[in-house]
Amino acid sequence: MSYFENFYTLKGYKLKEKNYVTDAMEDYLEMIYRLNKNVTVKKLSDNLNVKPSSVSKMINKLKEVGFIEYEKYGKIILTDAGKDFGNYLLHRHIILKKFLKYINKKDYNLKQVEKIEHFIDSVTIKNIEKFLKDNNI
Repeated sequence: MSYFENFYTLKGYKLKEKNYVTDAMEDYLEMIYRLNKNVTVKKLSDNLNVKPSSVSKMINKLKEVGFIEYEKYGKIILTDAGKDFGNYLLHRHIILKKFLKYINKKDYNLKQVEKIEHFIDSVTIKNIEKFLKDNNI
């Protein structure tokens, strides 16, 4: 068996994993979790620097998946599943932020964290977290 037999493009890996939560869905969910209460389309739009119409489309997708509850012109409320996943997404962000700050010996780069966080699995996050704790970082 050749090394390349299991090689896919990035899109190929995503299709193979059948990951129904997109990177954009993760970004929205993490921000809703960060904002915590009184989340509205406008507030989410302002914090993500996107148009309100884009927020409306995405919250409908998040509602379909079961991460939020939402009635038109109302508050965006996380379900228990949304809270759990949002908590993980924020935790993942914080761990990567600490790690990159440590290895780069300076403030972390938000853009870099935002790009990396979508491509790293929970096992790797746990191992990075363990490394940081073992080294008192």
